[in-house]
Parts: sequence; structure tokens; C-alpha cells
Amino acid sequence: MSHSGRVVVGVSGTPTSLQALRVAVTEARKAGSRLSAVLAWTPPGGELGYRRAPCPPLLRIWEDTAEWPLRNSFDEALGGVPTDLPVELVVIRGDAAESLVELADGADDLLVVGAGARGAFARLVHGGTARRCVGRAHCRVLTVPAPELLGSLPWRQRHRVPSPPHEPSPPTGSPTPRDRAPH
Repeated sequence: MSHSGRVVVGVSGTPTSLQALRVAVTEARKAGSRLSAVLAWTPPGGELGYRRAPCPPLLRIWEDTAEWPLRNSFDEALGGVPTDLPVELVVIRGDAAESLVELADGADDLLVVGAGARGAFARLVHGGTARRCVGRAHCRVLTVPAPELLGSLPWRQRHRVPSPPHEPSPPTGSPTPRDRAPH
């Protein structure tokens, strides 16, 4: 079955977004659609903080590292990027809900997002990306509940986002920049 729209999925690396990615891949396969996996990011401290103290070298580092969680999410959720359907990896600097709604702009598109945490406290602490997408999108929106096993994890790990690997440590006995004596 061929479908003219695409499946757009929001990915952040959290367990709930990994579940949304799995569902989005299944929906894209069923519909014969292209999959657009989107990771939206903002500079640490937000856009306002960056505008107050811009630092182009730091911005380049943040942009370069923003793609890693997206690729890593495919590895964790599916063992890699699927080869049996067209996949587009999109990294956008901006608010997640606004970016997803803007990208899923076709009436035939399907926007897939993780439902996020439930409860009043969770809504207060988290941005409510799924809720905002449902309210603003002009296409179908599929909200995916968190995996059942998520409730058995400690609270801090429920929203865990893996970090990119660090550069290898220097060999033992080699001085590190912190250990070197000033000249």
C-alpha cells in the first residue's frame, strides 16, 4: 500500500521517544511512507541566554553533537537505521513541538510523539510536547504511551538521555592538562 504523506517522529533519546520511534517505523512500513526522524534542540540556557552571550565556536560544537542522540536512538530502539524504507534524519534548532508541527505540515502526514509522563507534577516539570503537538498539528497525531517497564525504573532513569561517548582517556601515567605544571 502506498501513501503520499510521510511519518514524522520526534526523537530525544528518552525511553518514551524510543518507543515512539519503534511505532513510527512500523507505521511507515505499513503505509509505504518515508520516515522523518526529528531531534529538536536549543542551546543550553535557551535561545534568550544564547542571544545575550553568543559564542559561535560553542554553537558549532552543540550543532555537531546534536546529531549523535538521533543516530544513537535508532541503534538503541532498532539496532540501526532501517534499510527497508526511506529514512530522513532531521536535526532542528528550535522548540520540539513547534519544529515537529512545522515539519509535519501535510494533511496526509502522520506525526508520532511519545506521550510523556502523566500526572500534574509531570506536566509542570516537563514541557508537554505531545500535548502541544496534538493541539497545533494540521495532520493526524499518534501519541505513544511509555513502555510498560518504564514504571519499574528509578525516577531519574525514566527520562534518561544517553550522552555521546567521550574522547578516549590518555594512557595511564601520561599527564592530563589538569596535571601539567604551569610553565
